[in-house]
Amino acid sequence: MLTVWGRKSSSNVQSVMWCVAELGLASRRLDVGHTYGGNDTAEFLAMNPNGLVPVLRDGDDEPLWESGAILRYLAARYGDDSFWPRDAAARAQIDKWAEWGKLNVAMEVNRGLFSPLVRTAADRRNEAAIATALRSIAGTLAIAERQLAAHPFLCGDALTLADIQFGHILFRYFDLPLDRPDTPALRRYYDRLTGRPTYREHVMVSYEELRIS
Repeated sequence: MLTVWGRKSSSNVQSVMWCVAELGLASRRLDVGHTYGGNDTAEFLAMNPNGLVPVLRDGDDEPLWESGAILRYLAARYGDDSFWPRDAAARAQIDKWAEWGKLNVAMEVNRGLFSPLVRTAADRRNEAAIATALRSIAGTLAIAERQLAAHPFLCGDALTLADIQFGHILFRYFDLPLDRPDTPALRRYYDRLTGRPTYREHVMVSYEELRIS
């Protein structure tokens, strides 16, 4: 049994829970962090000294933290060869897109768009900075647009770990009130993800508890 510590409104927790569900693994999730607290206790800090979520424990194994490390662990231990290839060269092709999705898209959407629009009071928003961030992210997503024009998923015909790292943040990107550029391939890809019950359950989660008005 997998145990995941972290509130369901955390995008990093969402990526982990989506991966767990896609792999068909039994799990339980405990609300920790933000208004739920619990991440500053001695017990939690013994698992993750950073005091951040998510944390995952697989049975009685040592706890894992950092969502990217958790996802690679799950993929390596439980994923099939199409999700996370055993061959190092083939795996690296997926891993490069996974890293790109996390660092260049997910982190930037959260930092440049989500936090300013949701976690910042309206009278304190820097609209110029938000517009600049949107232009930058749109330029990055143009790379995904070209890739997805040729493949149904980021790395080919099957869902892989790269889609978990990249695809989870698209819920926020498409849900936020933004004047987004037209990206038909990316939109088709997002619609394909939203058709997955696992995505709807674990990623398309209300973030109202995070909103500052």
